[in-house]
Amino acid sequence: MDKHEELLKLAAEHGTPLLIIDHDKLRQNYRTFKEHLPRVQCYYAVKANSEQQIIETLFEEGSSFDVASYNEFMQVYQYIKHFDKKERKHFVWDKIIFSNTIKDSPTLAKIKQYKPLVTYDNSAELTKLKHHCDTAGLVLRLKVPDTGSQVEMASKFGAEPRDAQQLIQEAFDMGLNVEGVSFHTGSQCTNFDNYTVALDIAATVLHDARKKGFPLNLVDIGGGFPVPYDSSVPHFETLAVLLNSEFARLFEDDIQILAEPGRFMVATVATLVSEIIGKARRDSKMFYHINDGVYHTFSGVVYDHWIPNFHAFKDGETEICAVVGPTCDSFDKISLSVQLPRDLEVGDYLCTDNIGAYSNASSTKFNGFVGAKILHKK
Repeated sequence: MDKHEELLKLAAEHGTPLLIIDHDKLRQNYRTFKEHLPRVQCYYAVKANSEQQIIETLFEEGSSFDVASYNEFMQVYQYIKHFDKKERKHFVWDKIIFSNTIKDSPTLAKIKQYKPLVTYDNSAELTKLKHHCDTAGLVLRLKVPDTGSQVEMASKFGAEPRDAQQLIQEAFDMGLNVEGVSFHTGSQCTNFDNYTVALDIAATVLHDARKKGFPLNLVDIGGGFPVPYDSSVPHFETLAVLLNSEFARLFEDDIQILAEPGRFMVATVATLVSEIIGKARRDSKMFYHINDGVYHTFSGVVYDHWIPNFHAFKDGETEICAVVGPTCDSFDKISLSVQLPRDLEVGDYLCTDNIGAYSNASSTKFNGFVGAKILHKK
């Protein structure tokens, strides 16, 4: 049975919209990451796709986790605490980093008991940490270039490198412990120069701090590793060669290196089958209305700058068509430029590949519509 036959069978059995998550592909992505970056401990960015089954599969593979909220923290913690029986001083640090640099005071108070590993990038955050979570191990997030990345980060996160030593000194003066530094070059980073510059910045800050007697020993290189959405995307393996060379040049063996891949792990593991529920020719263009949209699995079109893809299960003469969602909001347009057969009918299916990242994770219930049913292929 080929892929299309299998998808049609699953759609007939489970209904649509149907999001199919392939855990064999998820394992393959994790193993590819570890094979090419053996020195780096993977902390999967839960925000990319927070399905519990994804967390479980990656944990079984050896992954740690990057969380950004109390709910994400507890989702991971409550699962892994039952399975990780090793006697380690920093159980949570080994498996979780709270990498949102801004955390509200109630959240800090609630996670204090777990002695978490957290990021910060400003003095106000240090004051909150001192008052509400002084058990934490701190990682200073640095502002680095993110030119050319699909989603930029530098405008919202990261301390200016020139302020780094002051923020490290300030933390230690408060009796807090700074473990290392972190950065993020932006999501879907295809400009590998960003990594080279960022690693130089991180190395300078870390080594200057060590020379002053501060025992920093951790570098978190964030995420942004490129996903092969199309043939124009540079290969992850090429980036890995560059990164490994820079690690050896810049960091002693006692320095731990972390990364927070999200998109890289899950983008290619999911396929969506949607159904045409209406069609009309509007201003000479064929509009296909489907039972999923930008408020649901295609939310990445809005929040992630993602360019969707569609494939029909039927052949036929094609033209440029529009594909729009089911809600009554005219904003719910998925794409106005898709090459599809002009004679598809109501009840026909469309397939969308590489839709595992930032899709169902940010689905809503707008207009009373529910998101796609999720099927896990283990």
